[in-house]
Order: sequence, then C-alpha cells, then structure tokens
Amino acid sequence: MFGIENYIEFIIAGIILNLTPGADTMYILTRSISQGKKAGFYSVFGIVTGGLLHTLFAALGLSVILTKSATAFTVVKYLGVAYLLYLGIKMLVDKSNTFESDTKEIEHLDLHKIYRDGVLTNILNPKIALFFLAFLPQFINPEYAEGTLPFLILGLTFMATGTIWCLFLVYATSTMTKTLRNNNKIGKLLQKFSGLMFIGLGIKLFTAKN
Repeated sequence: MFGIENYIEFIIAGIILNLTPGADTMYILTRSISQGKKAGFYSVFGIVTGGLLHTLFAALGLSVILTKSATAFTVVKYLGVAYLLYLGIKMLVDKSNTFESDTKEIEHLDLHKIYRDGVLTNILNPKIALFFLAFLPQFINPEYAEGTLPFLILGLTFMATGTIWCLFLVYATSTMTKTLRNNNKIGKLLQKFSGLMFIGLGIKLFTAKN
C-alpha cells in the first residue's frame, strides 16, 4: 500500500514509542498539571504541529542535513537547549503564581504562548528529526523511498496515535491536580518544580551526542 510495508507492525511500534516519556510528554504534563485542561490541550496542539513539520521535513529529505552535518545538528541542538533553559529559568524567577486556574486569564493571555512553546520545544529538538528519518524508512519499500507519500502517511499515522495518547494524559493529569492548582502555596511550588524540569530537559539535550 503506497510502498508501505508491515503497516500494522508500524502502528504497534508507534504506540509503544508514544507511550515512552520524552521531552514532549514532559512539556504536556507540566502544562496540564500547572495550568489545567485547556492549557494542556494547547500544548498538545503545539507539539503535534511540530511533529507534522518534522514529518514534512523527513518526507522532503531536509532531515538528512542533520545526519550529514555535525554543525547543523549542533546549531539546532544549542537553540533547543537555550529555549528550554529560558523557559525553566523564567518559571524559577517569576514570583507570581502562573498556575492559578483563572480560565479567562489563560484564555486571553497564555494560550497562544503555550501553543508556540510547544511547537518550538518540538522543532528545536534535533533528535526528533533524526528519529523520523531513521524510523520511518524501515517500513517503506526501497523502490518507493524516493517519494514523499509513504513518509507522509507513516508520519501522520504516528502523530495520530501520539495525539490520542497525549490528549488522554491532559485529561487525566489536569483532572487529578485540579485541587492542587487552587492552593496558592502548592501552585508556586509546582511552578518552581516545573522550571527545574525544563532546565533538566535542556541539560539532557545539551549532553546529546552528534
């Protein structure tokens, strides 16, 4: 089918990989725990947008640049590190409680930023681009490897299963932590903890080898 081999096995492998926690999962969980369901959904939309762009890059062959150029990989990696550290430090130094569950405030001021941060967190992780480039071709017939359609189909399939899982995470975590967000002291502690998580993710990406 469109040059795709072992499609069912691909779906199963994709689900298993989506269940494995990574930087994207941690970003979604952080937003859902701290700012509630709506913020969590927008973080998912941002991550998905980034994933779709990675799928397009892989289909067009742009991700090959990262595998061939250590300089390109390093530049993208350091941009991602800087952005994650920026998010973490901003949360640590912010004295206000950004986790207050004021839905009107979140709706008007933060949703666009949450979405944008999700896109950038995903796009500026070169390991994701390399993952798409290394994983998808394993399920494509070599005779069709030059075309974009099988890459797009597999990428969209992977993103669909991942989106379902992420939406479930948002609903579950935001519901379970609703009471905590309404407690001002705990909300501030969660804010600092989330800031440390982003810094940790930045350090982890920094240590990634070319």
